[in-house]
Amino acid sequence: MTRIDKQDKKNLKDEIDLVDKLVGINRVAKVVKGGRRFGFAALVVVGDQRGKVGFGTGKAKEVPEAIKKATDDAKKNMVKVPLKEGRTLHHDMNGHFGAGKVVLRSAPSGTGIIAGGPMRAVFETLGVQDVVAKSIGTSNPHNMIKATFDAFRSMNAPRSVANKRGKKVAEIFGNQPKSVSNTNSTVS
Repeated sequence: MTRIDKQDKKNLKDEIDLVDKLVGINRVAKVVKGGRRFGFAALVVVGDQRGKVGFGTGKAKEVPEAIKKATDDAKKNMVKVPLKEGRTLHHDMNGHFGAGKVVLRSAPSGTGIIAGGPMRAVFETLGVQDVVAKSIGTSNPHNMIKATFDAFRSMNAPRSVANKRGKKVAEIFGNQPKSVSNTNSTVS
């Protein structure tokens, strides 16, 4: 019987909570003397639906093996994305990779995920419930996902901005207008 320490239990728990989505599979053919040899390339997005997400690619001669390799690669390359109220992004941002450009915008509650195929998979595994996203310039899933992750790298949470400036979070947002009271209620 093997002994499982606390760190291994935590890693097992994290592994169980992960959700993966297959974004795409490409079939490629290599022409050889006897005919064609087919290979498969998979693109997978993995996330815990609480702010951690990653993507990975894998290539193999069989589809299940390519998906497994891509999933393992995605688990290694996960990033933490700060979410506002656990449902949307803190601010609007742009990202680009190659010819792919994406625009990500935070949205009010009830909007839902308005995004194209590969970006939708990223937001669903990330745990975002309300977002508006637009892909400009390419429909290539690899470039769209890499541009989305480029946008995530430019995101700043209010707490991190406040720490960098040496202020409190409330000072970053400024004085919010208070509810207007009846100051002119004395009518003669």
